[in-house]
Amino acid sequence: MEKVHTGKCPQEVWFGILISFALCFVLFSFDHSTSLSVDVVVNEKENPIRVLNISRTKDPCSDRYIYIHDSLPARFNDEFINNCESLSAGTSMTNVPNMCPHLVNLGLGPKINNSDGVLSNASWFVTNPYLLEVIFHNRMKKYECLTRNSTLASAIYVPFYPSMDVGVHLWDSNIEIRDSSAKEFVKWLSGQPEWTKMWGRDHFFASGRISWDFRRERDNSSNWGSKLRFLPESLNMTMLSIEGSRWKNDIAIPYPTNFHPSNDSEVVQWQDKVRKQERPYLFTFAGAPRPNQQGSIRGKLIEHCQASTNCNFLHCTEKICGNPITVMRAFQSSVYCLQPAGDSFTRRSTFDAFLAGCIPVFFHPATAYTQYLWYLPKNHSKYSVYIPVRDVTDLKEGSIEKILLGISKDRELAMREEVIKLIPKLVYADPRSRLETEDAFDIAVQGILERIGNVSKEIREGRDPSIGFADEDNSKVTFPKTIEKPT
Repeated sequence: MEKVHTGKCPQEVWFGILISFALCFVLFSFDHSTSLSVDVVVNEKENPIRVLNISRTKDPCSDRYIYIHDSLPARFNDEFINNCESLSAGTSMTNVPNMCPHLVNLGLGPKINNSDGVLSNASWFVTNPYLLEVIFHNRMKKYECLTRNSTLASAIYVPFYPSMDVGVHLWDSNIEIRDSSAKEFVKWLSGQPEWTKMWGRDHFFASGRISWDFRRERDNSSNWGSKLRFLPESLNMTMLSIEGSRWKNDIAIPYPTNFHPSNDSEVVQWQDKVRKQERPYLFTFAGAPRPNQQGSIRGKLIEHCQASTNCNFLHCTEKICGNPITVMRAFQSSVYCLQPAGDSFTRRSTFDAFLAGCIPVFFHPATAYTQYLWYLPKNHSKYSVYIPVRDVTDLKEGSIEKILLGISKDRELAMREEVIKLIPKLVYADPRSRLETEDAFDIAVQGILERIGNVSKEIREGRDPSIGFADEDNSKVTFPKTIEKPT
């Protein structure tokens, strides 16, 4: 008798359909950043079995894409480079009438070929700190997660050179002329389609000058600086500069030093060199008095230093402290390096001291502690000595030497090791190469991405992104109510 089918599919057919459905579900469950691979696994005793090997390969640039505003008019960047002979060098480097010699080697400056054994390798240059914006731009061009599609970008980098721009008219008594370029800059930028995504809060730029040069609060020709950072559009952007202000959208990143390593081994070699360095002096001060600066403690520090056989005083003139070899030689010979405020709160000398393995001694929190938050440990006693000085009269004769002599050898060695470990984070690698370890540029970019990411989260959750973004915080530039006593 012929077998009659009942309309039910054999069990094998149902099993095949079920497997196919499961595979389709798995395939469609993965997003665009996930890839699938199929491997053939051969069992020696049985027939070959095709096994689905599912592996997630996440886009390494996810949430890290940055778009560069390459269409920025040349008058805001490249024209300064092309007309560098009209720009003041603004540096202690001798016999340099303009900025042109500093722009060689992608803004790193002239290479130092003979250091008399003070420097360890060939990656040393005479670098002008005002050129941070040029060095940063050249590093950004090599950033691994650039995109030409601004809609994919987590951040927008604007290659504006504000230090060069403001330097042209900084001493002009006509404030309209002084501010004209800044106003043109924000007008152009706010007219671009990328602006409306977050109204500029995903935009950032770098500056080789301190933030105060762009923070003129009153329209009075006798007041210093431009008003770039008080323009409404600029308030929505973040500026990375060598010194921040009391506003939260100005963020301090390290001054460029003269060391720009081209590989990690150069950093390790330098760390080994300064770790083994003999340090015959207890402390060093490199600087010059500021007789016209009310409240400056520099004169007192010079007196303390000159009165002690344990101190090495490097009297900074244009010729002496414009020579990186002279400065590094002095700092390498000392255990501690005094770092009072300069013409503003911060000094490039602080980073020269770190580089030399010299433990910095600070007198005001805004010289480092409230500035370089992305770079320095929160516990400042790990890497520095703090002697708070509210008034010049607080510095009693011999007090600095007494405090430093009272520090145990174990603590001294621990602080120096912490200083040496910080070196890779505080230098800017040569833009023509890339380090495996994070340098100052990498940390700045990561900090910017996190900052903008937090703003994006605020927007997604329906909160006002302007709250806290550019608020004023006077605690950044003032002494805390409770002053830590020197130990």
